[in-house]
Amino acid sequence: MDFGIKGKVAVITGGDSGIGQETAKLLASEGAKIALVDKTADKLEQAVEEVKKVGETFPVQADLTNLEDVESAQKQILDRFGEVNILVNAAGITGATKEFLELSDRDWFDTLDVDLMAAVRVCRAFIPSMREAGWGRIVLVSSEDALQPYPDEMPYCAAKAAIINLAKNLSKAYAQDGILVNSVAPAFIETPMTDKMMEKRSQKLGVSFDKAIATFLEEKRPHLELKRRGKPQEVAAVIAFLCSELASFVVGSNYRVDGGSVASV
Repeated sequence: MDFGIKGKVAVITGGDSGIGQETAKLLASEGAKIALVDKTADKLEQAVEEVKKVGETFPVQADLTNLEDVESAQKQILDRFGEVNILVNAAGITGATKEFLELSDRDWFDTLDVDLMAAVRVCRAFIPSMREAGWGRIVLVSSEDALQPYPDEMPYCAAKAAIINLAKNLSKAYAQDGILVNSVAPAFIETPMTDKMMEKRSQKLGVSFDKAIATFLEEKRPHLELKRRGKPQEVAAVIAFLCSELASFVVGSNYRVDGGSVASV
């Protein structure tokens, strides 16, 4: 299947692992040139080596909570490729997980800075290049928590709900410029983020890692009909479609890749 993105330049944030890395590999295999952006240099270099096995890529180290880093990343990428056509924002953190009355302003600000404002900053950095070219694709990674919130993850849930709203707003603002903006909402995917969650649960309950996953599915995600964690490749496949020419009439949509975890329609 031809995605129609050969030669397109794709910026992937949160690209050193999980959904970001798998998306980078899939887009690279379709002929896109990849700028892989993340904060940690050694993990980023390892991810780049994996993506290089299937296509062209280079690393851009940046802390997306730092405007100067975002502007530096913008300059590096445009200096190298001359334009940006695709942006996938997969950077994110779980943030503070406490009872509401225990959450400080700093807990809220730290989570929102990464999970919402980083997306704002990178969109602001790369939309002008897409407008100039008259063609662009933006996919913002949200979460099932945006649609089915959990009281022990309030800052994360709020930020991810805002991501869906941001994507819809951007889709209305820039569709006439040829820039199609959408979001995806994964649930319980095999990523370092959920690995840490399950390791913490395993230690707390005194059970194995696999048992922690099984009890979490039973107790916390009863509507996840497939009864397993999703694979990052399964999310990457949906993102790649939204980045392609095949999605030329898809704009302002949110695609749930959640194994049925969200109980409502």
